[in-house]
Amino acid sequence: MSIKVGIVDDHQLFRKSLRLLVSNFTDVEVNLDAQDGLDLQGKIKAMTELPDLMLIDVEMPNMNGPETAKWLHVNYPAVKLIALSMNENEEIVLRMIKAGCCTYLLKDSEPNELERAIQSVHKHGYYNSEISNSTLGQLLLHRNSDAVQISEKEKQFVQLATSDQTYKQIADIMKVSERTVDGYRGSLFSKLQVQSRTGMVLEAIRRGLVKI
Repeated sequence: MSIKVGIVDDHQLFRKSLRLLVSNFTDVEVNLDAQDGLDLQGKIKAMTELPDLMLIDVEMPNMNGPETAKWLHVNYPAVKLIALSMNENEEIVLRMIKAGCCTYLLKDSEPNELERAIQSVHKHGYYNSEISNSTLGQLLLHRNSDAVQISEKEKQFVQLATSDQTYKQIADIMKVSERTVDGYRGSLFSKLQVQSRTGMVLEAIRRGLVKI
């Protein structure tokens, strides 16, 4: 059975090109495309067979990516969400994840990475290209037996990191120096096997270390 994919993007040329690309992936078909969140609302309500997952642009008029993702997550929770954008800003990434997206990909990603992301999100509900030397399935399998031990301060730090606070603001909230916060960050990057704030937050959420 093929994976049914929907696309929401306000740039018509990109949307049509993406539709053609995705339709050529193995066992994948596109059964919906919309120009923004409002257009999506009208179209998906009329569908008898929903998409299995949606590719969502971040910056759109009328109803942007986070608003669209949140609406889908609330009204159609079975539809898995993948954010697509040219914006690498960590605050935007976190907003999309908080809105319900399973992963965040740049629009200039290689087609085979998008295909891997679609397959992984459909099968596992998660995709993170930053997790090194381990597949998602292995991480999920060993989640309980390979639990990461973090201190209360590290837990407080990573919880604050899920917000849009800067590291300096987090240091002020925790009443510690920026150097101490850098230490927490370095320790968690190592323990969680990630290389960025976004990767740290995604992995912490997946492991149930923090809540959003």
